[in-house]
Amino acid sequence: MTQIDHLEDKANKFYIISVSVLTFILPLAGFFLEHLFTDKLFSFELFGKWFIFSAVGLRLFLAGIKQVKNPEFTAKQIFHLDSSESFPILRELGFANICFGLTAVVSLFRPEWRVVSAFASGLYYGIAGVQHALKKASGINERFALWTDLFIFLVLLVYFFSR
Repeated sequence: MTQIDHLEDKANKFYIISVSVLTFILPLAGFFLEHLFTDKLFSFELFGKWFIFSAVGLRLFLAGIKQVKNPEFTAKQIFHLDSSESFPILRELGFANICFGLTAVVSLFRPEWRVVSAFASGLYYGIAGVQHALKKASGINERFALWTDLFIFLVLLVYFFSR
């Protein structure tokens, strides 16, 4: 393994922890807490509310802010690009992520927006996951992005068709 290969395979712990919290822990916490404090029944609708808010809304909004402010992180840690030529494109990706994320955040207060968010963001996550898979994701960070993108896609697909 060369020095470059070793660097590409090094896990970014902050990235993996933050994505895990936003994708798995916060949606489950919101789901259980709302059930406990409101006596709402456990349902996929209730879980979907918190999943869309956190795994889509917060995750994409925060990723978008990071991509706009620091496109170098996405370039190097996810796509293994060393050139700054990709930064303007990654900033535009950040703007799209902010928009997708805000739609999902607002859906916490506007339930009719959830199905729209599930549809648009589900397509986005599904296509992104397939892209990572087709290029044979390299490095643990990109593989983690691949699997979490596909997981989110599947949950959103089920949510969308259950409406």
